[in-house]
Amino acid sequence: MGRYVTCSSCRYGVGNAHRRRGRHAGRRSRGPARRPRHRVVRARQRQQPRELHNRFVARQLYETGIGTLLFDLLTPEEESDPRRELRFAIGLLARRLLGATAWLTRQRETAALRIGYFGASTGAAAALVAAARGRVHVGAIVSRGGRPDLAGKVLPAVKAPTLLIVGERDTDVLALNEEAYAQLRYAKALQTVPGATHLFGEPGALVRVADLAAAWFGHHLGRADPVEHSALEGAP
Repeated sequence: MGRYVTCSSCRYGVGNAHRRRGRHAGRRSRGPARRPRHRVVRARQRQQPRELHNRFVARQLYETGIGTLLFDLLTPEEESDPRRELRFAIGLLARRLLGATAWLTRQRETAALRIGYFGASTGAAAALVAAARGRVHVGAIVSRGGRPDLAGKVLPAVKAPTLLIVGERDTDVLALNEEAYAQLRYAKALQTVPGATHLFGEPGALVRVADLAAAWFGHHLGRADPVEHSALEGAP
């Protein structure tokens, strides 16, 4: 379940790496030294192997010019709760994501940046709810193996171009994504990664995820560098 978020600047970075602890979140940002123009907010998972997968995607995005900021949406105590209820508390996760977004807008290095959200599992639903209800304009959303269906009635209100990425062999989650896709009313695309299962652990699967995400953010947030639009396969 995605309870973490990576806030990234698209095309330029957000400055030197740092980590910040707050009431609910620890944050770490990393990016090129040039002045940032956009930022991307990405939900991730702490446990192995998800942690390694999320870090891999973040690193791939960084290498294309997207800096990253990672932080926890649940405290360690909440994370270890055997009832696991808060992992599906989409409203709570969305509010904390909005809090992190507000924090970014108050930082000198990131205040002027455009924003996008990247969510995995329940983090995808939180990203969609935050985009629909927040005051900060969200320029693009990417879901990786997410549960956008958990955003429920909010889906038609999302006014951000949304890309849903699902493993071809992750059939149950794919069906849920297809249901959510039908409810989205704004620019949207649903991409399956051939041969991939839920965690995208197959050779080349995460690279494909990173390529799709980078192309989507580059296309909808805007960047000066050429974007491999063919990776979008006809996306709007």
